Amino acid sequence: MSFIKSIKKSGSKINLYKLDKDILAKQTKGTTLFSNGINICVLDLETTGLNMEEDKIIEIALKVVKIDKIDGNIISFEESYESFQDPGMHIEDNISKITGIDDEMVAGHEIDWNKVNKIVQASDIMVAHNAKFDRSFMDRYMPLSKDKIWACSVYDIDWLNRGFVKGSLELLSIWHGFYYDSHRAMNDVDAVIHLLTHPSNKDNKPVVELINNSQIPYYEVIASKSPYESKDILRSHNYRWNGENKYWWKRVNKDEIDKERSWLTDSVYDGYFMGIVEEVLIQDKYKK
Repeated sequence: MSFIKSIKKSGSKINLYKLDKDILAKQTKGTTLFSNGINICVLDLETTGLNMEEDKIIEIALKVVKIDKIDGNIISFEESYESFQDPGMHIEDNISKITGIDDEMVAGHEIDWNKVNKIVQASDIMVAHNAKFDRSFMDRYMPLSKDKIWACSVYDIDWLNRGFVKGSLELLSIWHGFYYDSHRAMNDVDAVIHLLTHPSNKDNKPVVELINNSQIPYYEVIASKSPYESKDILRSHNYRWNGENKYWWKRVNKDEIDKERSWLTDSVYDGYFMGIVEEVLIQDKYKK
């Protein structure tokens, strides 16, 4: 993997800059007669763990940014909100090490869900880095979340086609020449915004790709009844294991369905397709 071409270098070293609010503010282009804005709410949660059904939110951050959906430039920053949440239970040490959040920091704090609801209501698209995780918690805590269109800054952008082999926020940020204090909610939100609208992308900003993909249904190809011995070939073909329902699956676009059916038929099912193809509507993307 190579860094972006515009990254600053000094001999064999690279120079990273630390992301701050001033850098984001300088990206703001303002509105023009030809602006075509859309409100994107970028969200990040810190939680007591990874169990989407039982763990609890301990920090939330949201920032609404108005984006020109034609050129991907930032028109304005609309609203933002961040808060700790006392989960009513001890935050495990390993979670504190990851997030930097401990029991003392969250004690007595409570998220103002009325304010969160107002911000979400005024947003056209909800965005998170690994949206399935964040959406699962938001859907539990706030009914409005279930009716919103969600997009994912990992899976709704073809980072590989852009030259990046990994999709973690920290790595993508470094490859774009900046770093930030990760795993604090608002810092992660600002990093996602900067990454999606990075000045190095003059004509093909990732945020435009994300906006466009958020409006397109995708499909899940489920390799149901696949033989146990096919697990390695399925994994090598980018299928994922659904531990809850016990099957391998892969997300594809509509024009990839026939090709994927043929591959499964020949490589897994010995000539007879036994899989399932399910359409996922745009409002149901990233639901648990």
